[in-house]
Formats: sequence, structure tokens, C-alpha cells
Amino acid sequence: MGISLKTEHLKRYKDIAWLLMKYGRSDLVKRAGLEEAIEGGESLSQGVVPEAEQLATDLEEMGPTFIKLGQLFSTRPDFLPLPYMEALARLQDNVAPFSFGEVEQIVTSELGVRISKAFLEFDPNPVAAASLGQMHRAVMRDGRAVAVKVQRPGIREKIVEDLDALEEVAEFLDKHTVAGQRYEFQGMLGEFRKTLLRELDYRQEAQNLNTLGANLKDFDRIVVPAPIEDYTTSRVLTMDYIQGQKITSLSPLVRIEIDGEALVEQLFRAYLQQILVDGFFHADPHPGNVFLTDDGRIALLDLGMVARIAPRLQEKLLQLLLAISEGRSDEAASIAIRVGEIKDEFDERKFRRQVTELVVQHQDASIEQMEVGKIVLAITRFSGECGVRLPPEFTMFGKTLLNLDHVGRTLAPTFSPNAAVRRYSVEIFQQRFLKSLSLGNIFSGLIEMKDFIERLPRRINEILDAVAKDELKITVDAIDEKVLIEGFQKVANRIAMGLILAALIVGAAMLMRVETSFKILGYPGLAIIFFMLAAGCGMALMLSIIISDRRAKK
Repeated sequence: MGISLKTEHLKRYKDIAWLLMKYGRSDLVKRAGLEEAIEGGESLSQGVVPEAEQLATDLEEMGPTFIKLGQLFSTRPDFLPLPYMEALARLQDNVAPFSFGEVEQIVTSELGVRISKAFLEFDPNPVAAASLGQMHRAVMRDGRAVAVKVQRPGIREKIVEDLDALEEVAEFLDKHTVAGQRYEFQGMLGEFRKTLLRELDYRQEAQNLNTLGANLKDFDRIVVPAPIEDYTTSRVLTMDYIQGQKITSLSPLVRIEIDGEALVEQLFRAYLQQILVDGFFHADPHPGNVFLTDDGRIALLDLGMVARIAPRLQEKLLQLLLAISEGRSDEAASIAIRVGEIKDEFDERKFRRQVTELVVQHQDASIEQMEVGKIVLAITRFSGECGVRLPPEFTMFGKTLLNLDHVGRTLAPTFSPNAAVRRYSVEIFQQRFLKSLSLGNIFSGLIEMKDFIERLPRRINEILDAVAKDELKITVDAIDEKVLIEGFQKVANRIAMGLILAALIVGAAMLMRVETSFKILGYPGLAIIFFMLAAGCGMALMLSIIISDRRAKK
């Protein structure tokens, strides 16, 4: 039984079916009943697997929704082989710019004022054009140089239409195919929809710029453009203009003149802080989004794609990085298992063996031989093959590190990420600890302590009343009652012995004030005897406890 084809989505059905047929998934096309969407029902799969770069090219031709979808798949090593992931990670959406007349109309309607009134200068020729929007250089009335990002007309409606068509196909595949049940395309597409619609809201990107700029204010070699809030709407984003050039376009002479090692060192440290301390990071630092400014700093651009990581997962990621950098492969595998969702077919032995081979192979390698991001993505791929589903943040973390590796190799080929992780691990731990000591956390702890202290007397009274009325009951599950009773008796005996010793010491102290003719070492003899007796019994009790505990361990 196929899906019901809607006439308004026929073109997209045809594109999806054509793509699946070309890349060897004609079985999914037939099951979904999409073969009728292709004129003549021709099969484009002739036993030759197209190159990974060709897939990226095909997605670029299909438009912005599929470009972003390809970028999503580039973060799923359990879904695609590594060469395809790398090709999709480099997807570009450079397209022809739209006219300045449309730009003027959008800016005027969004800002409520003509361009000539809002800006002193506004370059009609875009600096860059992409499928979602294009960038123009402008000058504010106060002389401040800015970049104005204008959303492409009608792009939101087109993307929503594409997403609706993909949703129908994903729903059918999840219900009627093994691949759908394994990968859960609907859930994947739901997250993709939220991410893409957030990227279409430039106010969200402006907020991301403010947040990241505040978090990285202590890094003197890192710059994040600040947005102009009064000139920013959902379809227009105005921010500082960064004068510089892409990392990928640096000439050999420029690379010699800059201090690449120091730049990469601070960039890597900044990302470790973003990911492992702040929990908010720029998730797309590919070389096209990283600029070298004219004053020799690193600029992070295009914050449409960001990611957030919960504190508990941050700790696991830090432990994973340390385990990889120090060659502790078994611990790296254990961390991945703990944070993942284990399926019924999980093959733990195979997973641990693969992770061990991977980590040992890359231990103590420089950035020329090793890519930290590629190792994390490989662990994600192994987990998918062996029956563990890792959280999406884990894959995003790996992709971010992979892009960071590419930037690092461009600026400083000899930089060692392993050494950097070990170097900054103590600093990161200190930052996490200080962050946990924020006023909010301290007040929260004090409130919980206050609640505990207020309720403690009443709870103790309830327990003592229950004991007095012989109503205290202890419910124990799967424990030998005989052993439990013996344990309680030992605890009671030790408490009673402790009370007797305390009484002897208190009595001896009181007797010290009673003058008698019987003395030992110049002190009242009876008091000294009590002290000696208490000391001897105390030593015997300690010895008994130590021997008993050792026997219990054996």
C-alpha cells in the first residue's frame, strides 16, 4: 500500500523518488508507491554506485531544504558511510542573488523605514548570496560599518511545503519499511523541521550572536559580530561588518605572517569552553564560516546553527575526550555505552574491540595524522552498527570537532589536539566547578537545606513514635532476612559498646576532680583506671571492627 499522492507535492515526490532510485533504494520507492511520480517509471540505478560528491551536487540542485537535509545526514554516521558524510558536510548553497528591488522592498517592510533613511550607505551588490538569504554591506547613520542579511523572498513558504512532502514520505517509510523502523525518519525529520525553522528566524540568530559573544568575551583573539537589535527582524539581520577573508582563501604569505599556532590554540580552547562549560556552541565552524580578520583575529560567523548540551552530558563528553587523548579505549567505549540507548541486538564485545582499535591507532598523533572529530564520529558509527543509539548532541559534537580539525590544519598543521585536551582539562574542570557555585545554585542548595532542617524534627519524632508503639516496619526486597537481622545486631552491639565507653570516659573525667590518697602517676587512681579501661575497650572494639570488615570483603 503506497502513500496518497497530493497534487501540490507531485514535483517533490518525483524528486525524492528520483533520488532514491538513483542511489539504489528503488525498493523504498516501490513500497511507497512513488514509482508513478517518475515519468515512465524509469530506474536510474544500474548497479553503479554514484560518487559521494555527486550526491552532494544532486542535493544542491534540489534546493535549500535538501541542502540542509544533506547537512543533517552528514551528522549521522550510523546512516551514511564516512565518505558521504564528508561530502555532505561540505555542501554549499551558493546561488544567484535576487534583485536589489526585492531587497529594498523586504528591508523597508520589515524595518518600517526606507533604506535611504535607515542607512547612510547600502551597497546594492551582495557580498554573498545563499539559498536562504544574501548579505549586503552598509553603513549606519553614525558611521558604523554593518552587514545586512536579507532573507530570500518566498523561501519560508517553499521550505514548509518541502517539509510537508518529506513528512508524508517519512511517515509511510516508518510504518512499512525496515529502514524506517530502524532509523525513525519521522523523529529525525521533526528535529530537522524545528532546526530549519529556527534558522529562518533571524531574531534567533541575533540572540545566538549575543550569547556567544558574551561567553567568549575573555578570548582576545576571537571575535563574534554584535547584532543591531533595532535593525533586526525575523527576515532582516543587521550586525557588525567583519573585514577579513575566509580561512580557506589565505595565501601562503599570509599564513607565514600570522601566528597560526596561537590562533588555533585559542580557537580550540574557546570551543572546549563552549561545549564543556557553557553548553552552548557554534555547531557549524566549517572553514567557510571562520574568517581571519585584518587585525589577525579569528571571527566566527553564521550562527544560524547552534547546539546545546545538558550538564550531565557535558561531563561525559569531557571524560570521553580525556579517555581518547590518553589512549584509554575501554573507558571511551564504556562512556559511549552509558550515554547511549542500548537495543536488543547490542554486540558489546564487537563495539569495544572496534573502539580499542580506533583509539590505539590514533594515540599520540599530531593533527596531521589525527582528527578528533573523525574519531568521535567513528565511535558513533560503530555504536549504530553494534546496537547503541547515541544522543544527537554526541554526533553534533563530533561534527563540530571535525570542522575544527579542518580549520586547525589550515592554520597550524603541527597543532596536537590530544595535548590541548590534556592541557586544558584541569582549567575546564575548574570552570565547571565555579559555574556550579553560581548564586542560583547556592540559593537552591540553601533552600533545600532549609527544607530539610525544618522537616527533620518532625520526621525524627514520627520515627521514634513508631518505634515506641512497635509500629516501625522496614520493607526489604531480595535480601536475606537472617543476614539483615545479624547485621542489625552487630550495629546495635557496636552502638551499645560505644555508649559504655563514652560513659566510662565521662565518669573518669568527673572522678579526676575527686581528691583521694590512691593515685597513679600523680592523678586520682580510680579515674586513671577508668581511662585505661575505656582505652583498652576502645582499641579492642576498633580491632574487632577491622577484622570483621576484612572478613566481609573476603
